[in-house]
Amino acid sequence: MIVGIRDICRLLGIFIISACAVFVSALFLNYNTDLQSIEPLVDGETAALYDAPVMTGEAVSAVSGGCLLITSAVMLCFYIKHYIDSHRKELGILKALGYSDIRIASGFWAFGMSVLGGTLAGFAGAHCVMPLFYSVQNESGLLPDFGVCFHPRLLIFLVILPTAAFSLLSIAYGCLKMKTPVLGLLKGKSGSRAKKIEIKSDMPFLMELKKTTVRSRKSLVFFIAFASFCYSAMVQMSFGMGDLASEMMSVITLMIGVILAFTTMFIAVASVINSNADGISIMRVFGYSKRECSSSVLGGYRPAALAGFAVGTFYQYFLLKIAVEMIFRDIENVPDFDFNFRALIIAAVSFAVIYETIMFCYSRKIGKLSVKKIMLESE
Repeated sequence: MIVGIRDICRLLGIFIISACAVFVSALFLNYNTDLQSIEPLVDGETAALYDAPVMTGEAVSAVSGGCLLITSAVMLCFYIKHYIDSHRKELGILKALGYSDIRIASGFWAFGMSVLGGTLAGFAGAHCVMPLFYSVQNESGLLPDFGVCFHPRLLIFLVILPTAAFSLLSIAYGCLKMKTPVLGLLKGKSGSRAKKIEIKSDMPFLMELKKTTVRSRKSLVFFIAFASFCYSAMVQMSFGMGDLASEMMSVITLMIGVILAFTTMFIAVASVINSNADGISIMRVFGYSKRECSSSVLGGYRPAALAGFAVGTFYQYFLLKIAVEMIFRDIENVPDFDFNFRALIIAAVSFAVIYETIMFCYSRKIGKLSVKKIMLESE
């Protein structure tokens, strides 16, 4: 099965997340590698100033890169499942013609190209910003000057190997999802056992529908919670970065957090509406208002958003607290780090406005769904 260019272009979220992960990792790891060139020139007085950026770079690369790597893997599996669900009949015909699962799934390697594009964009972007980043990091003048060097091994570890790994993951996950029987694919059924959902007679229909929608799309709960987590952690962390590191680090942290939050949020909410288009059309036929449809489909994800925001708040506080106590403990004039309630209020208010605005925009989209078009497409 050949994956088309249009299918790869839909993996915009993976492209953006991969680009952000490699951008941050390449920026710090390249700086740490170049910093090692002046290690013989470092004496006892500047040892702390040398160790601090090295430990900071390693910590930031491990935390941000690892977190975004897991998110990209989850999102890739989500896209592959969506692709298989959307092309069941075509895949069923191939299996009926004698194509094996592994042969069909081998074409899914193309999904890894989204990772290649993202990692290349992040790697190139990091090298464009490096001269400015180096000058900001070395502005104290206490360490010897050193320039930006290109390190091929970083290109291998940050671009080539992740692309190969995600291509193999695409094939393996695609092969797993292709275990569906041929008749199930041809009939458009997933082949997986549907979970029995107990409908309580004493619970209002709209409330039960809201709970059922959330339970049926648990991966989207993760994306919405992750979007809230990114926004909460990165926005609040950017306030502390200005005092502990530099204004540039504060801006980079803020931009990455906002980009990741918006990307995952739009993907999740759009997927929620697309997957529930049939149910929304039926509700509209039975006379339910646009507001009732929106509340039953989108309203159940607010607890996940609030939970993600709360986890992000505690995460950024403890992460910066540990950084101050461990990385900057031997450096003089480093301010004590306390919980920033002003940053929390700004992040909470801005997130509430953004989240409700997104939900309002998609609620209007629900109201514009064509019942006739959805019914014709489902035939």
